[in-house]
Formats: sequence, structure tokens, C-alpha cells
Amino acid sequence: QVQLVESGGGLVQPGGSLRLSCAASGFTLDYSAIGWFRQAPGKEREGVSYIGNSDSRAYYADSVKGRFTISRDNVRNTVYLQMNSLKPEDTAVYYCAATRLLWGPFTWYSRVNYDYWGQGTQVTVSS
Repeated sequence: QVQLVESGGGLVQPGGSLRLSCAASGFTLDYSAIGWFRQAPGKEREGVSYIGNSDSRAYYADSVKGRFTISRDNVRNTVYLQMNSLKPEDTAVYYCAATRLLWGPFTWYSRVNYDYWGQGTQVTVSS
């Protein structure tokens, strides 16, 4: 059974850091690209970051560039999202999603391009 499980969310003060993990089971991440998305209350789910499979090409939303870093560990079958300099507007439920295809800079953030989704982990940035 294909499953993605996010972890690492929590409450953090503005300026703080968190590292989210996306662990896969039922398939190997070697052949999948992974996207991180987030959804704040009352807002659409939006793409945050993406990492390809073969070349680990990475993309980021403008709102997180320079603060977030995506990486993958194929041995652990896990993708990470390191989030630094967090802001209150980063508060959201964060989801990871897997896709068998490679996407480019103008398509990676489209939700319909992903095959499997995790259940999400809450990130709250507040003082």
C-alpha cells in the first residue's frame, strides 16, 4: 500500500526553524518526484517546493525562496523540508505528494500532477 507520512510540524516562534519529513512506504522514492504543499485556513492549497527524482532538481515558491530547502535521502526513503526564518504567514498544514513524472518550473506546483498525498502536518508560527 502506497503511503506518505509527514512529520516534524509544531509550534515555533517567528524567526525559528523546523524540519519536516515525508516518509514513503509501499514504493521507493528513487522513481518519484516529491512536492511540498501547504494550506492555510480559508486559502487554496499552494505549492511550496519540489524535488525531482533522477537529478534532484529543486523548485521553490517565491514566498519561501532563500528560507526553505528541500532535500531527499533515498536510502531512508524520505524527503525533507528545512524551514528557516519562519514567519506567521507560513502557518498552514503542510502536505507532501508524490508524482511519477518530472515537472518543470511552471508545472510543479499544480496539484493535479501528483498521484499520492500524505495526511499533512500542522505548522504554526506564532509568538
